[in-house]
Amino acid sequence: MKRSISLLTFAGAAVGAAPALAADLNVTVEIPRMTVAEYHKPYVAIWIENADATAAGTLAVWYDADNREDKGAKWLKDMRQWWRKAGREMSFPADGVSGATRAPGPQKLVFAGSKGALKALKPGQYNLVVEAAREVGGHEAVRVPFTWGKAGKPASAKGATELGAVIVSVK
Repeated sequence: MKRSISLLTFAGAAVGAAPALAADLNVTVEIPRMTVAEYHKPYVAIWIENADATAAGTLAVWYDADNREDKGAKWLKDMRQWWRKAGREMSFPADGVSGATRAPGPQKLVFAGSKGALKALKPGQYNLVVEAAREVGGHEAVRVPFTWGKAGKPASAKGATELGAVIVSVK
């Protein structure tokens, strides 16, 4: 009987000592509508950066995956910051990360804390980085600081050309 009580006490203490991590990272990325002669949907990489600016994990990469002979992946390196920090080490298409390019407008995403890059993320300060590159267009990266591990107020930043508002909230 004494052994059962000590095991239960230990199990209860372990649960109490574990940090209460947030369940989801909600992200809204606005892709602006542009009036240009030749419009192409942008390639977009969404990833998390540590405080020292190293990549903590890639959440999403939108590109032309349906391009014949997978030539769409050839242009992923145009998202230069993401490519240098995390992209060149990945194989595409990446399960749970790769997706098609998106049309202009707000794109709402929910990343579960129990999956992918968020699963191993420790509580602390991070930046969500959204980088976009468009054929016959420009290139832009937007950083939004957020705190992982506890729910808080949404944080946001706004791009100047290729990206609109980027909103991040931990729920």
